[in-house]
Amino acid sequence: MIGNPAYPTYQVFLSIAVAAAITCLAMPFFIRLMKKDGIGQQIRADGPQSHLVKQGTPTMGGVIMLAGVVITVALFAKWTPDLILAVLAMLVTGSLGLLDDIESVAHKRSLGLTPSQKMAGLITISVVFCLAAVNWVGIDAVVRFPGGAAIDLGVLTTTLPIAGGIQIPWLYLVFVFFLMAGLSNSVNLTDGLDGLAGGCVMVVMLMMAMVAYRYDEINLAIFAASIAGACVGFLWHNCNPASIFMGDTGSLALGAALAALAILTKTEITSLIMGGLFVCEALSVIIQVASFKTTGKRVFLMSPIHHHFEKKGWAENKVVTRFWIVSAAFATLGFALYFQLG
Repeated sequence: MIGNPAYPTYQVFLSIAVAAAITCLAMPFFIRLMKKDGIGQQIRADGPQSHLVKQGTPTMGGVIMLAGVVITVALFAKWTPDLILAVLAMLVTGSLGLLDDIESVAHKRSLGLTPSQKMAGLITISVVFCLAAVNWVGIDAVVRFPGGAAIDLGVLTTTLPIAGGIQIPWLYLVFVFFLMAGLSNSVNLTDGLDGLAGGCVMVVMLMMAMVAYRYDEINLAIFAASIAGACVGFLWHNCNPASIFMGDTGSLALGAALAALAILTKTEITSLIMGGLFVCEALSVIIQVASFKTTGKRVFLMSPIHHHFEKKGWAENKVVTRFWIVSAAFATLGFALYFQLG
């Protein structure tokens, strides 16, 4: 562990800079490797026509982002059970995204794994994460709200008489799945414009680092700060026009990391407020599909909602900048509610 333990604040801020530097400096080598091997993003044929020029842009930049996070965490944090679990959740979900990206590139289509394959992977990851969080880390099967209110989801718990007794909190297990799968897919849906997902995740993770630090979860604060830094380094190469995309490797992993941090810091509901923009992106897709299937009409010109504004004539940079502002507003609101009412 680098740095004086008496100055944990310094380590949190330094982790942002180090993760940003690693990601930014390593990315050009990865971009050249992707171009050499002809590995590029496949663009939706039914998407905005302005996006067709992005066909073939190198993808899977999330690989370098995750590497930057892990290296930075290894330098500055102590490998406590909760940190190990958070990092593993990010990496395993990122591996699922990597399989999806490889499948997409190999078959030259915008969709990789089937929805059922991806969902099976997310179910497995969330179940294992929940059981490890409850039985290994000691997380209570309770969902806390800003203001101190809480719901005990551990009332239906089965204890298996193996390995000292494994507790399976069924209701909390379902909640963890919806949170982890929901945030992973929400960030994935947000990753549709140059710089959009990276900038929004950066803002939310900075707030999550502040939450973790406030409650003396220094190692988790370093983890969140490292993710924010990796997003900064990635944005240098992902700003419009993007030189590389993070791919599902990055977006699924970042969503899972946010969910893991929320569960381990007991800020599950707060995280949904902080990540309000991701929630809006997912809701826009749900509303669009539900409306079209029930009435045959579309609520939005195109979903996710960032494409709706593109269809209305907004320039891509305008959409991205304004969505960053909205994301910052949600993150600030969640942070303020948590500490004002908590």
